[in-house]
Amino acid sequence: MPVISESERVFQNINKLLQGCAILGVDRVLTEQYPKGLGHTCREVDAEGTDVFEKDCFSCLLQDDLAGRIKGKKSLVVCGVEAHICVLKTVLDGLAAGFEVHVVADAISSRAADNHRYAVDRMRQAGAFIATTEMILFQFMDYAGTDQFKEISRLIK
Repeated sequence: MPVISESERVFQNINKLLQGCAILGVDRVLTEQYPKGLGHTCREVDAEGTDVFEKDCFSCLLQDDLAGRIKGKKSLVVCGVEAHICVLKTVLDGLAAGFEVHVVADAISSRAADNHRYAVDRMRQAGAFIATTEMILFQFMDYAGTDQFKEISRLIK
């Protein structure tokens, strides 16, 4: 992560997504790319209560245990690094598998900003919805004034 463009923004927004999903009761999973060689999830990510799947493939959907976990779901919300490799391959495979895929553009990045930009363009061209952290969290709710709305509002401020 030290070489990832705008890594602090990515950490902040991934944590907001994870916390927001916990508040809203939305399933969440975390994947770790080849942890033996690259290490486990950074301590800056607050993944408490989140199921963790190790993978050695670029697309999360090629990992059998994870694919089984999301079977029957309609939508995927994707964030993480690197945008032009693992995120892109996961999004493309998700679309091919018939999922409605939402890419959280402010919660993904790459080492080079150009790779992030072109990956987002490619995912949009393929049919993924491009969103922001705040958009996704509010998309999960229908009403203002609820306890969940109040918690999410505090989280994003």
